[in-house]
Amino acid sequence: MQMTDNWTNRWNERYAGNEFAYGEEPNAYLKAQLTELSVGNILFPAEGEGRNAVFAAQLGWTVAAFDISNEGQKKAIQLADKNKVTIDYQIGALETLNYKEGQFDAIALIYAHFPADLKSQLHQALDKYLRKGGTIIFEAFNKKHLAYLAKNEKVGGPKDIESLFSIEELKADFHNYEIQTLIETEIELKEGLFHNGLGSVIRFVGHKK
Repeated sequence: MQMTDNWTNRWNERYAGNEFAYGEEPNAYLKAQLTELSVGNILFPAEGEGRNAVFAAQLGWTVAAFDISNEGQKKAIQLADKNKVTIDYQIGALETLNYKEGQFDAIALIYAHFPADLKSQLHQALDKYLRKGGTIIFEAFNKKHLAYLAKNEKVGGPKDIESLFSIEELKADFHNYEIQTLIETEIELKEGLFHNGLGSVIRFVGHKK
């Protein structure tokens, strides 16, 4: 499940600036959900510049994160140092990393928009690293979001419908989960430079059976 060089270069370019592309504050939905859970081990796939991982570490979680972007990792370590916390942030595709089966109590997928041909494979591959009873927290743009993007490019998100998510896809990808929340909703985003305005998202919280 290797990402292309073009995909890697795109994210390195986005994260290379001095400002944080999506801000330094955690995603609001993640923040609300994470504070409801007992602290433990958590994994952040496609974690970019580290805002969510750093927040979890501040709450006392043992945090692992990965991405394909070296520039994202640099910013994440910088943010962790600024906030006096430690995160284990690795670079590479999931299958190249040394995570163990059942290692995590929670996995947070926050705007983890993988290439369309890989997204379901990655969701299913992540499952084995979550313990039984563990929690998935997910927020990302749904397929209705293209209409919002057409009105306002500043809201961000993929421009092809295949990279966006549907309730049916998430039910299939996480079929072995007890669903706590699975909704499509319109929200106002104000996250850094690239998530600003009304968008259409899916929010999902599930517990592994």
